Amino acid sequence: MRTTNPAFTAPPTETTRPDLQGTFGMAAATHWIATATAQSVLERGGNAFDAAVAGAFVLHVVEPHLNGPGGDVTAGVATASDKTPTVLMGQGPAPAGATREHFRSEGLDLVPGAGALAAAVPGAVDAWLLLLAEHGTWELADVLAPAIGYARDGHPVAPRVVATIATVQDLFRDHWPSSAERWLPGGSVPVAGTMVRNETYASVLERLVQAGSGATAGDDTAGARVARIEAARTEWAEGSVAQAIDAFVRTPHRHASGTDHAGVLRASDLAAFRAATEPATTAEFRGHTIAKTGPWGQGPALLQTLRLLDPMDDERLDPSTVLGAHTIAEAQKLALADREAYYGDGDVPMVELLSDAYSDERRALIGDRASHELRPGTVSVPAGALPPLRVTYTPGGEPIAGVGEPTVPGARGDAPTPDAVAVPAEDDAVHEDRGEPIVMATGETRGDTCHIDVVDRWGNIVSATPSGGWLQSSPTIPELGFCLGTRMQMTWLEEGTASTLTPGARPRTTLTPTLVLRDGEPVVAMGSPGGDQQDQWQLLFLLRTIVGGWTPQQAIDAPALHTTSFPGSFWPRTWTPGGLVVEDLLGDEVISGLEELGHVVTRAGDWSLGRLSCVTRDPDTGVLGAAANPRGAQGYAAGR
Repeated sequence: MRTTNPAFTAPPTETTRPDLQGTFGMAAATHWIATATAQSVLERGGNAFDAAVAGAFVLHVVEPHLNGPGGDVTAGVATASDKTPTVLMGQGPAPAGATREHFRSEGLDLVPGAGALAAAVPGAVDAWLLLLAEHGTWELADVLAPAIGYARDGHPVAPRVVATIATVQDLFRDHWPSSAERWLPGGSVPVAGTMVRNETYASVLERLVQAGSGATAGDDTAGARVARIEAARTEWAEGSVAQAIDAFVRTPHRHASGTDHAGVLRASDLAAFRAATEPATTAEFRGHTIAKTGPWGQGPALLQTLRLLDPMDDERLDPSTVLGAHTIAEAQKLALADREAYYGDGDVPMVELLSDAYSDERRALIGDRASHELRPGTVSVPAGALPPLRVTYTPGGEPIAGVGEPTVPGARGDAPTPDAVAVPAEDDAVHEDRGEPIVMATGETRGDTCHIDVVDRWGNIVSATPSGGWLQSSPTIPELGFCLGTRMQMTWLEEGTASTLTPGARPRTTLTPTLVLRDGEPVVAMGSPGGDQQDQWQLLFLLRTIVGGWTPQQAIDAPALHTTSFPGSFWPRTWTPGGLVVEDLLGDEVISGLEELGHVVTRAGDWSLGRLSCVTRDPDTGVLGAAANPRGAQGYAAGR
């Protein structure tokens, strides 16, 4: 029985959706078909990992504007036999030809946000196959069957997919003809609810199955199952997929910069990469262990924020009040400044950054007024150089906050520009670049991310955040039916930063799923789309459930907010000093109070920020749970 904290705002008495409870298995994802697919695998005897992989490949098909086979994934994993949280690393590195010198020679001072020149090595498919090999029980053919069916036979296209295609249709027609052929059937934008197919991608998945089947045909041992999956991994990395990518990207095409460039990704880059697993980075908070990726992702910034907030009075941790929202935002600014100064694919002093002494020192910087500065801390390891800070502007010249996640198009005075390239970025804003305003894709029409969580009756649990390879991120490769991601836009072309573009190094990803443990037992798997905002919204969930005593669905439904007072990870890498984005659900009184404290507030409307979902497990009773987000009208949870 949950007990709510009297120091917190009372939770809502009614929720948009029920807190699901059961004992058999639970799944939650950002698209109902993926959730149903995962649950169907559980119903037929598969475990959480079989279910998650099946659901993830379906996400490639039904949410192509949010993720794709050419993208990446990170996941938090714990098994029934080993509760220790581990991280599935499906973030590919920069290609060998992706040098700073090459980008500079192309006339670029930022890695573009759209176009194949920004493509890291695709990591998602190999990572999912690795998870299936190491922890699954099903055959590859059975796991991929739902995705192959939806790709070959079709599925009703979601309204947000259609909205995305509508936004980029001119780009496709004028500059990316292969994408026009794929996404504009008969030359027109598809109508929401009509059946769309991707037979080409279905054939790619069938080739993976065939590669595995030929390896150990007729052998039904566990070792043979793994060998078949490994053969499929080899086919992906070294076969027709790699060759098609290599050949296609050599032709220059339009990028977000407004100029044409060829890609540098080669078949040899794909052959050299394999996904891997590694220990999670963890920190303690109020009797719970929070498990995240290493600092090659942004995940440890959530841990740093929790370390700052942990000893504070409970009333300072309530996101629904002026005091709580202010305190939380100021703590996040400090952690995200450290992210910018220290995080990357290298030696990062995480032990020191999470230490008591460092946290105490940083906590003292949280004042009564909103900070408008970028203030990384000082540890024994020198910080990376800070990149040029590009302030976000409105057309009228006033700084505004870039809003991550779905917003009302035009809510910030956005207006289309002639011949603009629609940029698939998870954090959008109007900005000034070379003296001429560029409008990035807004609201539900820009690229983003998806998420899936699964827990089974045996205690296996997984939280995964796939992204990249959005249909609007780069031109469709005709032989494959999908495009490449643009994760390298998260690197800098300036020398000496913590995340400077380096061949063979992973771009610092924003993908940041979360596992929560209590007394060594996994109790929550959760995550959200939203770029830089993913962990900011997850923090609100953790505070409301762990400290406030709210149920998962109450916490998901509650008003959200996030700071934009740090350099964004996505092109054009802008920031808003003192920026704070809030849902109107927070209330006029709280919003006005935050403005009085110096926060540069942007109202994002009601039900506009985040699409967090979760599954839960009570080790004492065996009761499983799940909750999904009403925002976006696409996420769904199921279970029994």
